[in-house]
Amino acid sequence: MKIIDKYILKKFLSSFALVLVLLLPIAIAIDVSEKVDKFLRHADLSASEIIKDYYVHFIVIFGNTFMPLALFIAVIFFTSKIASNTEIIAIHSAKVSFTRFLKPYFIGASLVTILALGMNHFVVPNSNKIFNEFSKKYLKKKTYNENQLKNINLQLGENDYIYLKSFMLNTQQGQKFSYEKFEGTKLKYKLMAENIRWIEKDTVFRLNTYKKRFLLEGRDSIEYGIKLDTLLDFMPKDLINVDDLAKEMTSIKLNEFIKQSRERGVGNLNTYLVEFHKRTSLPISTYILTFIAVCLAAKKRRGGMGINLAIGITLMFVYVFFLKIVEVLGAGAETNAFIMVWLPNLFFGGLAVYLYLRNAKN
Repeated sequence: MKIIDKYILKKFLSSFALVLVLLLPIAIAIDVSEKVDKFLRHADLSASEIIKDYYVHFIVIFGNTFMPLALFIAVIFFTSKIASNTEIIAIHSAKVSFTRFLKPYFIGASLVTILALGMNHFVVPNSNKIFNEFSKKYLKKKTYNENQLKNINLQLGENDYIYLKSFMLNTQQGQKFSYEKFEGTKLKYKLMAENIRWIEKDTVFRLNTYKKRFLLEGRDSIEYGIKLDTLLDFMPKDLINVDDLAKEMTSIKLNEFIKQSRERGVGNLNTYLVEFHKRTSLPISTYILTFIAVCLAAKKRRGGMGINLAIGITLMFVYVFFLKIVEVLGAGAETNAFIMVWLPNLFFGGLAVYLYLRNAKN
């Protein structure tokens, strides 16, 4: 590696670390100011518990979230600085092409991408779980029983649906249960029960005061009963909010869950698929954002670093806004989650290629 490569790579990584270190204390200070009253309400909550179970994981989650922004600002900052000092002109005068100039940026982006991939797939999900448990216990208003789920609708297969008016996670019991099976748009079978309970040792559900209804050609058949032990193609954990569940599973577990759900015939898994694909697409965006930042900042322009930062931060917010839109759209049943999640990278990747070609010609 040449001296110039080491110089740029060192500036790349040190600037990235500096911006990240500056952003995180600001985020922590804002969060402390908002949460301090809630912390003080709990006499049994020690400072060490707050740091260990909340702020350590806060740093992991938000550090990972801020990584693309920190990288983008860092690259624009130090590239604008060396451009204003005419160092880039000197590099080009030494017959170093713009493509060759990008090599240390590519190495730096690769290191950050590897770090982000490891964080997204394995570290952040565990931090999300501990962070959410702490927040539910100490920070969120308990206006409802956190063990109780209400008005649950779940699709088990292509033509199978269940509904529960309520379900208690701690007792594994639910009220007003119904199971419907369709053939096309026609209802063929319905099972209803006043009460349902999960029997873990037998892996069955026990229905109390149940009614079976078979919709036959020209007539219905109805059966009543007091107690029925039956196999149903779901487990109590499947009733938990899918957003929280997806974010708290490592990618290996999430992938296994998606495969198992597909085998069961669950129709819309896009919420899980969006979360799974996002864990790779966001780190890969490091390359795209790095090259956009270099192309924007490599030319000395009127307004200097300030105008470069303004353009860069605007583009960054457009990227984040675009990403949030496609995440919502990607969770819909009629969309391809993979394509939707990668769409921002494709769009901004095209912008990066355009800016690169424009700079490479000059």
